[in-house]
Amino acid sequence: MNMLWLLVLIVFYHGTSSNGVVTNVSKRPDVVNVGAILSRGSIIGKVAKVAIEAAVEDVNSDPGVLSGTKINLTMQDSNFSGFLGIVEALQFMEKDTVAIIGPQLSVTAHVISHIANELQVPLLSYSATDPTLSPLQFPFFVRTAQSDLFQMAAIAEIVDYYGWKEVIAVYVDDDHGRNGIAALGDKLAERRCKISFKAPMPVEVNRDQITDVLVKVALSESRIIVLHTYAGSGPDVIKVAESLGMMGAGYVWIATNWLSTNLDTNPQLTSDATENFEGVITLRMYTPDSELKRKFVSRWSNLSSGKSINGTFGLSTYGLYAYDTVWLLAHAIDAFFNQGGIISFSNDSRLTEFKGGSMNLDAMSIFNGGNLLLKNILQVNMTGVTGSISFTSDRNFIHPAFEVINVIGVGYRRIGYWSNYSGLSVLPPEILYTKPPNRSSANQQLNSAIWPGHTTDRPRGWAFPNNGRQLRIGVPKRVSYLEIVSQVEGTDIFKGYCIDVFTAAVNLLPYAVPYKLVPFGDGRNNPSDTELVRLITTGVYDAAIGDIAIITNRTRMVDFTQPYIESGLVVVAPVRKSNSSAWAFLRPFTPTLWCVTAIFFLIVGLAVWILEHRINDDFRGPPKKQVVTVLWFSLSTLFFSHKQNTISTLGRLVLIIWLFVVLIINSSYTASLTSILTVQQLSSPIKGIETLISSNDPIGHQQGSFARNYLVEELGIRESRLIPLNSPEEYARALKDGPHGGGVAAVVDERAYVDLFLSTRCEFSIIGQQFTKAGWGFAFPRDSPLAVDMSTAILRLSENGDLQRMHDKWLTRSACTPQGTKLEVDRFQLKSFWGLFVTCGFACLLALCIYFILMLRQFSRHSEELEPSGSGRSSASGRVQTFLTFIDEKEEDVKSRSKRRQMEKASIRSTGEDESTHSYSSKRRHMEANSTKSLDVSNEV
Repeated sequence: MNMLWLLVLIVFYHGTSSNGVVTNVSKRPDVVNVGAILSRGSIIGKVAKVAIEAAVEDVNSDPGVLSGTKINLTMQDSNFSGFLGIVEALQFMEKDTVAIIGPQLSVTAHVISHIANELQVPLLSYSATDPTLSPLQFPFFVRTAQSDLFQMAAIAEIVDYYGWKEVIAVYVDDDHGRNGIAALGDKLAERRCKISFKAPMPVEVNRDQITDVLVKVALSESRIIVLHTYAGSGPDVIKVAESLGMMGAGYVWIATNWLSTNLDTNPQLTSDATENFEGVITLRMYTPDSELKRKFVSRWSNLSSGKSINGTFGLSTYGLYAYDTVWLLAHAIDAFFNQGGIISFSNDSRLTEFKGGSMNLDAMSIFNGGNLLLKNILQVNMTGVTGSISFTSDRNFIHPAFEVINVIGVGYRRIGYWSNYSGLSVLPPEILYTKPPNRSSANQQLNSAIWPGHTTDRPRGWAFPNNGRQLRIGVPKRVSYLEIVSQVEGTDIFKGYCIDVFTAAVNLLPYAVPYKLVPFGDGRNNPSDTELVRLITTGVYDAAIGDIAIITNRTRMVDFTQPYIESGLVVVAPVRKSNSSAWAFLRPFTPTLWCVTAIFFLIVGLAVWILEHRINDDFRGPPKKQVVTVLWFSLSTLFFSHKQNTISTLGRLVLIIWLFVVLIINSSYTASLTSILTVQQLSSPIKGIETLISSNDPIGHQQGSFARNYLVEELGIRESRLIPLNSPEEYARALKDGPHGGGVAAVVDERAYVDLFLSTRCEFSIIGQQFTKAGWGFAFPRDSPLAVDMSTAILRLSENGDLQRMHDKWLTRSACTPQGTKLEVDRFQLKSFWGLFVTCGFACLLALCIYFILMLRQFSRHSEELEPSGSGRSSASGRVQTFLTFIDEKEEDVKSRSKRRQMEKASIRSTGEDESTHSYSSKRRHMEANSTKSLDVSNEV
């Protein structure tokens, strides 16, 4: 940059200067000087020139915009030269220019922005879309079009929408091209995609240079090509690609908006020219339809007439943004004057030491109102031909959006839109702005496209490069379980189950895969599959096949295909036959379960006896008889042959629940005993992985297997307990020796290996359940498209039965047929039935509680009848004894006695009343007699 400045200063201004006098305009001037820098001969420049001139004319003819002030536009042609653009920008500084529209190129904008910063003259560019033109570095640069940052975000979303993972970037090697592609790389990375190859081209590129670049592209794997260049050189690249056969089926070309600009500006392109673009996807800055836009478009043919020796030309979006740039500046200048701003310039104090020099550097003056004008530019809120115009805090237009265009034949069609608000959509962005933003994958939509090669099928997006290089596929060189995978001695040929599956899957792919199988391992020990996977990440291998388990730490390094076989970790241990004995009938239950079952028989019998004793004659009688009844009743329920009927509701409730418990226990016992007596039993002191964790015995594992890390890291088993074993023979020897003979208590290995091991060794067996879930797959680099296609092929093999047939061919053995035998299962324990016992016990307790509450109520009503007459208040022990006597009596007897006593009381009351009546009558007669006698005496007297 310092060299550029030096160059600028050397070639700068050779005329007279304004001799350093400060220029002031204290009132709204008649004219304001505005400069414009563009390349009139370019596709963008010729459109922008007409649009800018039309805008200046419209502004000057409308007195309501600047209140009589006119814009004096000075337009300079940089003629595609960044150097001339810099010189022309410096020339504007001697003419009291308040703002510059342009420059057209991002390369020029980077240099001129330094001058604008120093002299505080705003630059408004409608076409410098380089995203690195940051307001932090260049505060006086204002972009009045959409930044390439959003265009690259749109391309990244298109790539992700179609499911592609890698693209090739072909771009012009300048600030515009490099920085745009850098932004594309960032946006692709956000979606786990990437640029696999970058192919830069010179700015002034010729056909031979284009050919050299595209040949390198053709030798790459990806077929998704993003072309980011200028409208002048872009068609040449497409034409060379056509001649190299790179516009055929399988390729995808995504062009930035240079192509849509070409199509808009040259609507009369010949069919030969447009045929080269067949199937290309391009973007166009979106401008919503409006009355202002329609009016300007209708004027365009008249505006552009006679402006080009080739006749009229079309209106591109750059022309619309150039037109709005002038109006935006006009509104900002008007606000500037309304706020009391004046146009004044002063010398740059840092250039005073160059005063009087031959280069006249002191002619460069600072615009004193530059900051105020810049502020007003950024605060403009207007509606133009491109729609609503206002800036965000980072100086980008609000609601950036692009049209997604598919070139077809001699024309093109829009297949959707992209907006920073809701992503890809078939609806115009202004409709989506009225709804909440929705960036979910299900909401991303585009219409169908026609791709190169005249096909509507979505291209795969990649192919094997035509560079003669084969894929280096690593294969573990195993020393055991050679049925899985093995190398034929003395050759480069591999065979085995994994090889057959891989070969069959590759044959199902719709394209050829050149590959070479490369052995991995020393041939003396089984190699580590994790290390094999790691070598893919370093580029030693392009893929790996074999018995590679899909586990977490490996998936962090590579992508796996769909598993082609299930294989989790299991425990293998020696087993012995369990001989039948006279007490075999006791083996289904543990002693604890037998004891609890017997206790509950007695508890239920006693509960039913208590509930039935007062009302059921079957449960009454002498004590000896009642004890026998309780035992007989409870035990007979085991066979559902109890002859005693239950009468009470509570007794029936308890009995129903108990019979259900007996049914479950009886069925379980019968099934277990049948198995014990009819199937040969195998037993082992090891009951599963839990036994190994809790013990200190050594454990065997296969050399190179992930089982070692799993046992140590996940299960916390000490590494000193783990013994690596290399072959099935070592497995068998270590298991037979046992932990006390220098061997191991058990071996932990993957199910596929264990099945092969046990196929000829029936003295060992799998103990417990498989305690991990895993599978084997083929490993490929991250985001490799081949992994996806191979997964699809494996699924097809599974669906048509070929996968099972290959499994049966290599992994099914029948030398050991342990039919009619099984590993001894654990006895039924109390925990298997504790829920039933708790339910039954609760039912008994509840029934007895209800029963005793009822008995207490009855006893309280009849207590006076049971107590002896005249005994007074009885003692507590007496009442308890009375209560026990009460509940032992038959209910009918209690009711009869109660009824009899009630009748006796009624009779006594009746007798007492008669005696009372008789006594009263006698007394009355006696009184009457005495009265009569007194009367007689009186008479006598």
